[in-house]
Amino acid sequence: MLAAASGSALAQAFPSKPIRWVVPYAPGGNTDMIARVIGARMGESLGQPVVVENRAGAATLIGSEHVARSAPDGYTLLLATSTTLAINPHLYRKLPYDSVADFAPITLIARVPMVLAVHPSLPVKSVKDLVALARARPGQIASGHTGVGSPNYMAAELFKSAAGVLLIDVPYKGSGPAVPELIGGQIQMMFDNTILAHVRAGRLRALGHTGEKRMSVAPDVPTMAEAGLPQVVFYSWQGVVAPAKTPPDVVARLHAEVVRALQVPEVQSRITAEGAEILAVGPAEFGGYIRSEIVRFGKVIRDAGVKPE
Repeated sequence: MLAAASGSALAQAFPSKPIRWVVPYAPGGNTDMIARVIGARMGESLGQPVVVENRAGAATLIGSEHVARSAPDGYTLLLATSTTLAINPHLYRKLPYDSVADFAPITLIARVPMVLAVHPSLPVKSVKDLVALARARPGQIASGHTGVGSPNYMAAELFKSAAGVLLIDVPYKGSGPAVPELIGGQIQMMFDNTILAHVRAGRLRALGHTGEKRMSVAPDVPTMAEAGLPQVVFYSWQGVVAPAKTPPDVVARLHAEVVRALQVPEVQSRITAEGAEILAVGPAEFGGYIRSEIVRFGKVIRDAGVKPE
């Protein structure tokens, strides 16, 4: 009874100081945007600022390990992605955290397909054209990504494997610095979930996306399956986790606040602008989803022939 009372008291007092929300990517990308728009609304409701802190690098390992080793008091959160929790376990023999044991799931926010876009100077109008050009120019087309294991890296690996092409891999610390390079023509193609606005503005050309059906926000962009590559189905997802052993009452409060923020129309429109599907599941369901995605991505990585480091 004393333990239960102590937990309730903690939840009632929470938060009594600012909350740090670690984003393991550089500023400017889709994951960063999600944390900022949700965090701003949470801060209003909680009465304490939710401060987004970018700790980019090493395929999210730097920021993710930092949160895993932080105090389990609800004041340090991680904007966790499919890379962090489901892909990295298969890419690193010595991962500095355990995706299941080191984190307390709070909620799965959304999932989004990756759009394949090219610079307009590339003489292709379809996925079929791109495959033909890449085969004719092996190792000459530069494809940007945000690190080994990142969603755009995995989507590109699936594409290369399915199409039988060789590309030049160009890594960046995040979509924020990568997309301007694509727009500027320093790289010729990229899979990403932050580029539809640039497509609409004519700065980039979208050839397809990795979802299972066409997106309502971009109905003219075919799926990769429709474009002739049914093997290339891939979703990136984002969720919120805290360090393991964070009190259940605090986890429940944080979950409620994230869900509250996701019900705001302006937040919904920002998140779904790139074709994302808002999910907002509870902690237990998110925990089960993480475990199932670890299994699923294991197969994707083995099929793509990606070797662990």
